[in-house]
Parts: sequence; structure tokens; C-alpha cells
Amino acid sequence: MISQLIFFILFAVAIVFFARNAKKIYRNIKLGRATQRTDNPGERFRIMAMVALGQQKMFKKPLAAILHVFVYVGFCIINIEMLEIVIDGLFGTHRVLSVMGSFYDFLIYAFEWLALAVLVSCVIFFIRRNVLHIYRFGGRELLKWPRTDANIILITEILLMAAFLTMNAADGKLQQLGADGYHTAGAFPVSQYLVGLLPDNINGLVMVERFCWWFHIIGVLLFLNYLPLSKHLHIILAFPNTYFSNLTPKGKLNNIESVTAEVKAMLDPSLPPPSGEVTRFGVKDVQDLTWKNLLDAYTCTECGRCTASCPANITGKLLSPRKIMMDTRDRVTEVGKQIDQKGSFEDDGKSLLDTYITREEIWACISCNACVEQCPVNINPLEIIIGLRQYAVMEESQAPSSINGMFSNLENNGAPWKYAQADRANWANQ
Repeated sequence: MISQLIFFILFAVAIVFFARNAKKIYRNIKLGRATQRTDNPGERFRIMAMVALGQQKMFKKPLAAILHVFVYVGFCIINIEMLEIVIDGLFGTHRVLSVMGSFYDFLIYAFEWLALAVLVSCVIFFIRRNVLHIYRFGGRELLKWPRTDANIILITEILLMAAFLTMNAADGKLQQLGADGYHTAGAFPVSQYLVGLLPDNINGLVMVERFCWWFHIIGVLLFLNYLPLSKHLHIILAFPNTYFSNLTPKGKLNNIESVTAEVKAMLDPSLPPPSGEVTRFGVKDVQDLTWKNLLDAYTCTECGRCTASCPANITGKLLSPRKIMMDTRDRVTEVGKQIDQKGSFEDDGKSLLDTYITREEIWACISCNACVEQCPVNINPLEIIIGLRQYAVMEESQAPSSINGMFSNLENNGAPWKYAQADRANWANQ
């Protein structure tokens, strides 16, 4: 009964903490402006199924995709066993689902091979990240905590899979020895090779089996509560994020609605003047972004595919689309913490533009959409960059001299070039 009580307390505390952190993230995402992303539900479900569940865009890099599928599928399916662990923990039973007979043996058989696949894949990922130093795992935005965060997750998954296989090995040996409470159940194709490393006496085996059982469940509960603090939150958010994808063509940029209404009223006097007061043109801080932009930020996997494909970054410019998303997440988290402390947000003298993202970064972007195309979970850094540019130009009248020259030509000549409209067709006479 003491063991069951301890388990219940740990499980309840873990769920409560996770729910509290999830509520804060939801609140932070809702700080963004409204945007319509509920049209065409059939197409949205198709995109979610292909991109989030099927991981379609991951296969642009086949090796990484196959390893990621092993980790994703293996870790999710193995944690189906959590249902049995929870029941056993609450009611003091042991392998309660073994009543399914031969099907249960098949499940444990499959779980063991998947656990091995997860373990091997995570070891390879760890080597790729820390030994091979692949280009997209570099960058100034990954120097400190983000690098540690990735390694913590990989090491945790390796340890959890090792504990799972060791637990099964001890359990299988206890079954062979006829220990009390360890009835014959399951098939152990992988863990059977670990039996020789375990003690031969029943008491020692029970200690190993119980230690690994508790280590596994506590590790999973800690992992659950680590997710809201980690880039691995994408395990959950990839599904809503891909569902709410932008269905318009990638090359289409959205105009500011208030500006569009103003221009239409100027061109057509019969239209009523725009109603309502515009508080800000463009984006200065996270509250000016849409909730989908903030959902993007929390969903970012920090994989670096966007940055590795960015022409500006490749040519040595300061811009990194991954950093744009990480900075946005850091800023909205900071705003959320102030709301937790003070009840509401008060101007703290900081903003997304300048404090987190520099002017040099936003003007280095060539708006090619390479980052949007490469992202495995349909994140759109370009929307944030364009919003920051709009603020710089429309609110502050600050833009690079080359951009100001283009604006002047548009105003005077109706085109980005310095030639008069009457001379536009002169090239045809050459």
C-alpha cells in the first residue's frame, strides 16, 4: 500500500504540474492577435496527417528521417506500456495486461525491438550533434542552453530505453526462477541477451527489476514536465501547428488590413472610411504577432533546416530563421513570466525588435521562402520578419538606403527602378 500511495502522489503531482505549465503556454500563445485558420478543415486534416503524423517533409534528408521515425514511433508506441505501468502502480498488480495472452507476448516482443531502435537512433543523433558537428547544429543561437537541452533529451531517451530493456531482462529471469509474483508473461527477444549481466539470486533480481521500473516511470513523468521547458514540445504542438498551416501560396505576402482599407477608401470615395483606431502598423513586440506566429515559436524543433537552406545565412549574413523563432519564443515566455508575477504586462523597456532581433537580421532576408519550404512542421519565420520590417518602415521610417531609394522610385516612377514610366519600353528598341 505504501508503494501504491507513493506512486499515486508522484503521478498526480506530475499531471498537475504539466497541466499548469500547459495552461501558461496556451495563455502565452493567446497573447497574439486573432487570425483566421479554421477554413477548409478537410485540407487541414490532410496536411496534419501528411506532415505531422507522416513526417513527409522530414524525408528531404532520408537518413535523419529514418532515424527520427524510429525514435518517434518507438518512443510513442513503447509508452503505450505506460497504461500497464499506471494500472500496476495504482493497484499493486504486475503485468496486468498479460491476460491478453499471446497478443501481450507479441506486444512486448515488438516493444523490445522498438526500444532498441530508439536507443541506437539516439546514440547516432548524439554523435551527429556532438562529434560530427554537422553545420545545421551550429550557430550562435545553439551555443548554451539549446545545445544542453538537446543532449538532455537524447541522454534521457537512451537511459529510459536501457532501463526498459534491463527491467524486462530481470523480469524474464525472475519468471524462469519461479519467483513469487512474477508469472510467465511477455517475450524478450532483445533483453534476453542482458540476463548474463544480472545477479543470480532472486532478491538481487527483484531489486534490479523494481529499480528499473521506478526509474522508467519517474523518468517518463519528469520527461512529461520537461517538455514545456524544451524544444521537444513539438512532440505535442506539431499536430495543431500543421493543422493551422497557411493554405495560401507561399509567395503571397499579407497586407496590413487597415492600410488596405485606407487605400481603397482613397481610391473610391464611395466607400466608407475605415472604422476603428489602428494601434500599430507592423510588429514591434510579440503582442503584435498573431497567435499562429506564437504557436510557430513554441513548435520550433531547432533542427536548423531553415537556417541551413537560407541564402542569406549561407553567404555569411547575420540572419538565421531558426534564431528568429527562438527569439520570439524567448520573448513571449518573458512576457508570460511578467504576467504571472504582476497579473498583467507592463512595459519593461524591451521589445522583440532591437532587444532580441536586430535590424541587420530582418533586412538580410530576401523573402525567398526557403525556410518555410524546409521546415518539417510548417513554421513560417518570414511572416515575423515581414512584420518587423513593416513596423520599421511605417512607424519609424527607418530602412536601409537602398530600400529608401526603391520607395522613392515607386512613388515617383511607379516602379522600383529610376527610369520614368515613358522610358520603360526602351529596352525593346535596342
